[in-house]
Amino acid sequence: MSAPSQDVLALVREDLRGFAGYASARTHDVQGEVWLNANESAWTNPADATAGNRRYPDPQPAALREALASLYGCSPAQLLIGRGSDEAIDLLVRALCVPGQDAVVIAPPVFGMYAVSARLQGARLLEVPLREDEDGFVPDIAAIERAALEGQAKIVFLCSPSNPTGGAVAPAQIAALARSLRGRALVVVDEAYGEFSDQPSAVALMAAHPNIAVLCTLSKAHALAAARIGVAIADADLIAVLRACQAPYPVPAPCSDLASAALSPEALRQTRARVARIIDERERMRQALAALPAVRRVYASQGNYLLVRFHDAQAAFDALLAAGVVVRDQRAAPGLDDALRITVGTPEQNDRVLGALQAQAVAA
Repeated sequence: MSAPSQDVLALVREDLRGFAGYASARTHDVQGEVWLNANESAWTNPADATAGNRRYPDPQPAALREALASLYGCSPAQLLIGRGSDEAIDLLVRALCVPGQDAVVIAPPVFGMYAVSARLQGARLLEVPLREDEDGFVPDIAAIERAALEGQAKIVFLCSPSNPTGGAVAPAQIAALARSLRGRALVVVDEAYGEFSDQPSAVALMAAHPNIAVLCTLSKAHALAAARIGVAIADADLIAVLRACQAPYPVPAPCSDLASAALSPEALRQTRARVARIIDERERMRQALAALPAVRRVYASQGNYLLVRFHDAQAAFDALLAAGVVVRDQRAAPGLDDALRITVGTPEQNDRVLGALQAQAVAA
Protein backbone atom coordinates (compact mmCIF):
# COMPACT_ATOMS: atom_id res chain seq x y z
CA MET A 1 0.00 0.00 0.00
CA SER A 2 1.31 3.44 -0.90
CA ALA A 3 2.18 6.11 1.64
CA PRO A 4 -0.57 8.46 0.37
CA SER A 5 -3.21 5.77 0.97
CA GLN A 6 -1.85 5.21 4.46
CA ASP A 7 -2.14 8.94 5.16
CA VAL A 8 -5.75 9.04 3.98
CA LEU A 9 -6.84 5.77 5.58
CA ALA A 10 -5.55 7.05 8.91
CA LEU A 11 -8.41 9.57 8.75
CA VAL A 12 -11.03 6.81 8.55
CA ARG A 13 -12.74 5.75 11.77
CA GLU A 14 -10.59 3.01 13.27
CA ASP A 15 -13.53 0.64 13.57
CA LEU A 16 -14.24 0.95 9.84
CA ARG A 17 -10.73 0.27 8.55
CA GLY A 18 -10.99 -3.08 6.84
CA PHE A 19 -14.81 -3.06 7.17
CA ALA A 20 -16.20 -5.29 4.42
CA GLY A 21 -19.77 -4.00 4.45
CA TYR A 22 -22.71 -5.99 3.13
CA ALA A 23 -22.03 -8.58 0.40
CA SER A 24 -25.03 -8.44 -1.92
CA ALA A 25 -25.96 -10.95 -4.59
CA ARG A 26 -24.24 -8.70 -7.14
CA THR A 27 -21.02 -8.27 -5.16
CA HIS A 28 -19.28 -11.21 -6.79
CA ASP A 29 -18.89 -11.47 -10.55
CA VAL A 30 -20.49 -14.84 -11.26
CA GLN A 31 -22.11 -15.99 -14.49
CA GLY A 32 -24.97 -18.35 -15.20
CA GLU A 33 -28.13 -18.90 -17.20
CA VAL A 34 -30.66 -19.27 -14.39
CA TRP A 35 -30.27 -16.62 -11.69
CA LEU A 36 -31.74 -17.81 -8.41
CA ASN A 37 -29.36 -16.13 -5.97
CA ALA A 38 -31.12 -12.84 -5.10
CA ASN A 39 -34.75 -13.83 -4.47
CA GLU A 40 -35.88 -11.73 -7.44
CA SER A 41 -39.15 -12.26 -9.23
CA ALA A 42 -39.18 -14.91 -11.95
CA TRP A 43 -41.49 -12.69 -14.04
CA THR A 44 -41.31 -9.14 -15.31
CA ASN A 45 -43.75 -6.63 -13.84
CA PRO A 46 -46.66 -5.96 -16.25
CA ALA A 47 -45.84 -2.24 -16.20
CA ASP A 48 -42.16 -2.75 -17.07
CA ALA A 49 -42.00 -2.02 -20.79
CA THR A 50 -38.24 -2.56 -20.88
CA ALA A 51 -38.46 -5.97 -19.17
CA GLY A 52 -35.19 -5.07 -17.50
CA ASN A 53 -36.14 -4.07 -13.99
CA ARG A 54 -36.85 -7.34 -12.21
CA ARG A 55 -33.14 -7.85 -11.53
CA TYR A 56 -31.12 -5.89 -8.99
CA PRO A 57 -28.75 -3.43 -10.69
CA ASP A 58 -24.97 -3.42 -10.74
CA PRO A 59 -23.94 -1.53 -7.57
CA GLN A 60 -21.30 0.43 -9.54
CA PRO A 61 -22.09 0.09 -13.25
CA ALA A 62 -18.74 -0.40 -14.98
CA ALA A 63 -19.54 1.42 -18.23
CA LEU A 64 -20.99 4.43 -16.41
CA ARG A 65 -18.11 4.48 -13.95
CA GLU A 66 -15.60 4.53 -16.79
CA ALA A 67 -17.51 7.27 -18.61
CA LEU A 68 -17.67 9.40 -15.47
CA ALA A 69 -13.98 8.84 -14.76
CA SER A 70 -13.18 10.00 -18.29
CA LEU A 71 -15.42 13.05 -17.86
CA TYR A 72 -13.81 14.11 -14.58
CA GLY A 73 -10.20 13.12 -15.31
CA CYS A 74 -9.61 10.35 -12.78
CA SER A 75 -9.32 6.57 -12.74
CA PRO A 76 -12.45 4.44 -12.21
CA ALA A 77 -10.93 3.15 -8.94
CA GLN A 78 -10.94 6.73 -7.64
CA LEU A 79 -14.65 7.24 -8.28
CA LEU A 80 -17.78 6.21 -6.40
CA ILE A 81 -21.25 6.63 -7.92
CA GLY A 82 -24.03 7.49 -5.51
CA ARG A 83 -27.43 9.11 -5.13
CA GLY A 84 -26.42 12.67 -5.86
CA SER A 85 -23.73 14.55 -3.98
CA ASP A 86 -25.86 14.26 -0.85
CA GLU A 87 -25.06 10.58 -0.42
CA ALA A 88 -21.34 11.20 -0.88
CA ILE A 89 -21.41 13.91 1.80
CA ASP A 90 -23.18 11.57 4.21
CA LEU A 91 -20.83 8.66 3.48
CA LEU A 92 -17.74 10.79 4.04
CA VAL A 93 -18.96 12.10 7.39
CA ARG A 94 -20.01 8.65 8.57
CA ALA A 95 -16.79 6.99 7.47
CA LEU A 96 -14.39 9.55 8.92
CA CYS A 97 -16.04 11.13 11.97
CA VAL A 98 -16.31 9.38 15.33
CA PRO A 99 -19.59 10.56 16.90
CA GLY A 100 -19.08 13.02 19.74
CA GLN A 101 -15.36 13.28 19.03
CA ASP A 102 -14.47 14.48 15.54
CA ALA A 103 -15.53 17.71 13.87
CA VAL A 104 -16.49 19.03 10.45
CA VAL A 105 -15.56 22.52 9.25
CA ILE A 106 -17.85 24.53 6.97
CA ALA A 107 -17.84 28.11 5.70
CA PRO A 108 -21.39 29.54 5.88
CA PRO A 109 -23.50 30.73 4.23
CA VAL A 110 -23.23 27.47 2.33
CA PHE A 111 -25.10 24.36 1.18
CA GLY A 112 -26.99 22.99 4.16
CA MET A 113 -26.34 19.25 3.75
CA TYR A 114 -22.86 19.44 5.28
CA ALA A 115 -24.35 20.57 8.59
CA VAL A 116 -27.23 18.08 8.34
CA SER A 117 -24.87 15.15 7.80
CA ALA A 118 -22.63 16.27 10.65
CA ARG A 119 -25.57 16.51 13.03
CA LEU A 120 -26.94 13.11 12.06
CA GLN A 121 -23.52 11.57 12.69
CA GLY A 122 -23.00 13.38 15.98
CA ALA A 123 -19.97 15.21 14.63
CA ARG A 124 -19.18 18.64 16.00
CA LEU A 125 -19.78 21.47 13.54
CA LEU A 126 -17.17 24.23 13.31
CA GLU A 127 -18.28 27.29 11.34
CA VAL A 128 -15.84 29.76 9.78
CA PRO A 129 -18.05 32.32 8.00
CA LEU A 130 -17.20 33.57 4.55
CA ARG A 131 -15.78 37.11 4.47
CA GLU A 132 -17.59 39.69 2.37
CA ASP A 133 -15.48 42.23 0.50
CA GLU A 134 -15.65 44.22 -2.72
CA ASP A 135 -15.20 41.00 -4.73
CA GLY A 136 -18.02 39.18 -2.94
CA PHE A 137 -17.90 36.35 -0.42
CA VAL A 138 -14.52 34.64 0.02
CA PRO A 139 -13.35 31.89 2.39
CA ASP A 140 -10.92 32.76 5.16
CA ILE A 141 -8.47 29.93 4.42
CA ALA A 142 -6.15 30.77 7.33
CA ALA A 143 -9.07 30.74 9.78
CA ILE A 144 -10.39 27.48 8.30
CA GLU A 145 -6.99 25.89 8.78
CA ARG A 146 -6.81 27.04 12.42
CA ALA A 147 -10.33 25.80 13.14
CA ALA A 148 -9.56 22.39 11.63
CA LEU A 149 -6.29 21.94 13.51
CA GLU A 150 -7.51 23.27 16.85
CA GLY A 151 -10.96 21.66 16.65
CA GLN A 152 -9.86 18.11 15.80
CA ALA A 153 -11.67 18.21 12.46
CA LYS A 154 -11.62 15.22 10.14
CA ILE A 155 -13.31 16.97 7.20
CA VAL A 156 -13.23 20.48 5.75
CA PHE A 157 -15.96 21.18 3.19
CA LEU A 158 -15.21 23.80 0.54
CA CYS A 159 -18.09 24.53 -1.82
CA SER A 160 -16.62 25.83 -5.09
CA PRO A 161 -18.49 27.49 -6.70
CA SER A 162 -20.16 28.19 -3.40
CA ASN A 163 -23.91 27.80 -3.05
CA PRO A 164 -25.52 30.32 -2.60
CA THR A 165 -22.85 33.02 -2.90
CA GLY A 166 -21.35 31.98 -6.25
CA GLY A 167 -17.66 32.43 -5.46
CA ALA A 168 -15.01 29.84 -6.37
CA VAL A 169 -11.91 28.86 -4.42
CA ALA A 170 -8.58 29.17 -6.24
CA PRO A 171 -6.68 25.89 -6.73
CA ALA A 172 -3.63 27.35 -4.97
CA GLN A 173 -5.71 27.96 -1.84
CA ILE A 174 -7.13 24.45 -1.91
CA ALA A 175 -3.65 22.97 -2.33
CA ALA A 176 -2.22 25.06 0.50
CA LEU A 177 -5.00 24.01 2.86
CA ALA A 178 -4.63 20.34 1.93
CA ARG A 179 -0.87 20.55 2.47
CA SER A 180 -1.27 22.00 5.96
CA LEU A 181 -3.94 19.44 6.92
CA ARG A 182 -2.31 16.33 5.47
CA GLY A 183 -2.64 13.48 7.91
CA ARG A 184 -5.11 15.54 9.94
CA ALA A 185 -8.17 16.19 7.78
CA LEU A 186 -9.71 15.53 4.38
CA VAL A 187 -10.40 18.62 2.25
CA VAL A 188 -13.63 17.96 0.34
CA VAL A 189 -14.25 20.28 -2.61
CA ASP A 190 -17.89 20.27 -3.69
CA GLU A 191 -17.91 21.07 -7.41
CA ALA A 192 -21.63 20.60 -8.05
CA TYR A 193 -21.55 23.78 -10.17
CA GLY A 194 -18.02 23.33 -11.50
CA GLU A 195 -19.03 23.23 -15.16
CA PHE A 196 -20.11 26.89 -14.92
CA SER A 197 -16.82 28.04 -13.38
CA ASP A 198 -13.61 29.29 -14.97
CA GLN A 199 -11.58 27.59 -12.22
CA PRO A 200 -10.01 24.20 -13.02
CA SER A 201 -11.25 21.19 -11.08
CA ALA A 202 -9.52 20.24 -7.86
CA VAL A 203 -9.26 16.70 -9.25
CA ALA A 204 -5.99 17.86 -10.83
CA LEU A 205 -4.60 18.52 -7.34
CA MET A 206 -5.24 15.03 -5.98
CA ALA A 207 -2.03 13.42 -7.25
CA ALA A 208 0.06 15.82 -5.15
CA HIS A 209 -2.45 16.11 -2.31
CA PRO A 210 -4.11 12.74 -1.55
CA ASN A 211 -6.20 14.27 1.26
CA ILE A 212 -8.32 16.12 -1.30
CA ALA A 213 -11.67 14.65 -2.37
CA VAL A 214 -13.99 16.12 -4.99
CA LEU A 215 -17.77 15.87 -5.33
CA CYS A 216 -19.46 16.17 -8.73
CA THR A 217 -22.98 15.66 -10.00
CA LEU A 218 -24.99 15.25 -13.18
CA SER A 219 -27.88 17.17 -11.59
CA LYS A 220 -26.93 20.69 -12.68
CA ALA A 221 -25.10 21.23 -15.97
CA HIS A 222 -26.14 17.83 -17.30
CA ALA A 223 -29.83 18.39 -16.47
CA LEU A 224 -30.35 15.03 -14.73
CA ALA A 225 -31.50 16.16 -11.28
CA ALA A 226 -34.21 13.50 -11.12
CA ALA A 227 -31.76 10.69 -11.93
CA ARG A 228 -29.74 11.42 -8.75
CA ILE A 229 -26.30 10.59 -10.15
CA GLY A 230 -23.49 12.04 -8.08
CA VAL A 231 -19.89 11.00 -7.58
CA ALA A 232 -17.14 11.17 -5.01
CA ILE A 233 -13.59 11.26 -6.36
CA ALA A 234 -10.82 10.45 -3.89
CA ASP A 235 -7.89 8.18 -3.09
CA ALA A 236 -8.79 4.70 -4.32
CA ASP A 237 -8.48 3.11 -0.88
CA LEU A 238 -10.81 5.72 0.61
CA ILE A 239 -13.29 5.06 -2.20
CA ALA A 240 -13.20 1.36 -1.24
CA VAL A 241 -14.07 2.30 2.35
CA LEU A 242 -16.99 4.46 1.19
CA ARG A 243 -18.26 1.64 -1.00
CA ALA A 244 -18.27 -0.70 1.99
CA CYS A 245 -20.39 1.84 3.89
CA GLN A 246 -22.80 2.38 1.01
CA ALA A 247 -26.19 0.71 0.60
CA PRO A 248 -26.09 -2.41 -1.60
CA TYR A 249 -27.75 -1.09 -4.78
CA PRO A 250 -27.29 2.69 -4.91
CA VAL A 251 -27.66 3.21 -8.68
CA PRO A 252 -31.05 2.26 -10.21
CA ALA A 253 -30.61 0.70 -13.65
CA PRO A 254 -32.90 3.21 -15.48
CA CYS A 255 -30.89 6.08 -13.98
CA SER A 256 -27.61 4.45 -14.95
CA ASP A 257 -28.80 3.92 -18.52
CA LEU A 258 -29.97 7.52 -18.78
CA ALA A 259 -26.70 8.84 -17.37
CA SER A 260 -24.66 6.74 -19.80
CA ALA A 261 -26.66 8.13 -22.72
CA ALA A 262 -26.17 11.66 -21.36
CA LEU A 263 -22.39 11.18 -21.54
CA SER A 264 -22.35 10.33 -25.24
CA PRO A 265 -20.25 12.68 -27.41
CA GLU A 266 -23.31 14.35 -28.95
CA ALA A 267 -25.07 14.82 -25.59
CA LEU A 268 -21.91 16.29 -24.09
CA ARG A 269 -21.58 18.66 -27.04
CA GLN A 270 -25.09 19.98 -26.44
CA THR A 271 -24.47 20.22 -22.70
CA ARG A 272 -21.35 22.32 -23.23
CA ALA A 273 -23.25 24.62 -25.59
CA ARG A 274 -26.01 25.09 -23.03
CA VAL A 275 -23.49 25.78 -20.27
CA ALA A 276 -21.92 28.49 -22.44
CA ARG A 277 -25.36 30.00 -22.99
CA ILE A 278 -26.10 30.00 -19.27
CA ILE A 279 -22.80 31.77 -18.62
CA ASP A 280 -23.72 34.46 -21.15
CA GLU A 281 -27.18 34.84 -19.64
CA ARG A 282 -25.68 34.98 -16.15
CA GLU A 283 -23.68 38.07 -17.09
CA ARG A 284 -26.63 39.68 -18.84
CA MET A 285 -28.79 39.09 -15.78
CA ARG A 286 -26.11 40.36 -13.42
CA GLN A 287 -25.87 43.66 -15.24
CA ALA A 288 -29.63 44.06 -15.66
CA LEU A 289 -30.39 43.26 -12.03
CA ALA A 290 -27.68 45.61 -10.78
CA ALA A 291 -29.37 48.46 -12.67
CA LEU A 292 -32.72 47.99 -10.90
CA PRO A 293 -33.51 50.48 -8.12
CA ALA A 294 -34.88 47.69 -5.90
CA VAL A 295 -31.52 45.91 -5.89
CA ARG A 296 -28.80 46.67 -3.36
CA ARG A 297 -26.14 44.33 -4.74
CA VAL A 298 -25.70 41.48 -7.19
CA TYR A 299 -22.76 39.19 -6.54
CA ALA A 300 -20.55 37.91 -9.32
CA SER A 301 -21.14 34.18 -9.67
CA GLN A 302 -19.40 31.16 -11.11
CA GLY A 303 -22.50 28.99 -10.72
CA ASN A 304 -25.75 28.92 -12.67
CA TYR A 305 -27.38 31.34 -10.22
CA LEU A 306 -27.04 34.86 -8.83
CA LEU A 307 -27.24 35.97 -5.22
CA VAL A 308 -29.07 39.30 -5.03
CA ARG A 309 -29.58 41.67 -2.10
CA PHE A 310 -32.76 43.76 -2.21
CA HIS A 311 -33.88 46.87 -0.36
CA ASP A 312 -37.12 44.95 0.30
CA ALA A 313 -36.55 41.24 -0.30
CA GLN A 314 -40.11 40.31 0.68
CA ALA A 315 -41.59 42.70 -1.87
CA ALA A 316 -39.26 41.32 -4.54
CA PHE A 317 -40.11 37.72 -3.61
CA ASP A 318 -43.83 38.50 -3.73
CA ALA A 319 -43.56 40.31 -7.07
CA LEU A 320 -41.75 37.38 -8.63
CA LEU A 321 -44.21 34.88 -7.19
CA ALA A 322 -47.14 36.93 -8.53
CA ALA A 323 -45.51 36.66 -11.95
CA GLY A 324 -45.27 32.88 -11.55
CA VAL A 325 -41.54 32.89 -10.82
CA VAL A 326 -40.23 30.91 -7.85
CA VAL A 327 -36.79 31.83 -6.51
CA ARG A 328 -34.87 30.67 -3.43
CA ASP A 329 -35.38 32.77 -0.31
CA GLN A 330 -32.00 33.04 1.44
CA ARG A 331 -33.04 35.33 4.30
CA ALA A 332 -32.67 32.61 6.94
CA ALA A 333 -29.01 32.09 6.03
CA PRO A 334 -26.40 33.87 8.15
CA GLY A 335 -25.62 37.33 6.79
CA LEU A 336 -28.21 37.12 4.01
CA ASP A 337 -31.31 38.60 5.62
CA ASP A 338 -32.08 40.66 2.50
CA ALA A 339 -31.10 38.17 -0.20
CA LEU A 340 -32.70 35.92 -2.80
CA ARG A 341 -30.94 33.37 -5.00
CA ILE A 342 -32.10 33.40 -8.61
CA THR A 343 -31.27 30.50 -10.92
CA VAL A 344 -30.28 31.56 -14.43
CA GLY A 345 -32.90 30.13 -16.76
CA THR A 346 -33.67 30.44 -20.45
CA PRO A 347 -33.54 33.95 -21.96
CA GLU A 348 -37.34 34.05 -21.86
CA GLN A 349 -37.46 33.02 -18.21
CA ASN A 350 -34.81 35.56 -17.33
CA ASP A 351 -36.75 38.30 -19.10
CA ARG A 352 -39.77 37.35 -17.02
CA VAL A 353 -37.74 37.83 -13.84
CA LEU A 354 -36.52 41.23 -14.96
CA GLY A 355 -40.00 42.28 -16.08
CA ALA A 356 -41.55 41.38 -12.72
CA LEU A 357 -38.92 43.31 -10.78
CA GLN A 358 -39.16 46.31 -13.11
CA ALA A 359 -42.96 46.33 -12.73
CA GLN A 360 -42.53 46.19 -8.95
CA ALA A 361 -40.26 49.25 -9.08
CA VAL A 362 -42.82 51.17 -11.14
CA ALA A 363 -45.66 50.18 -8.79
CA ALA A 364 -43.64 51.29 -5.76
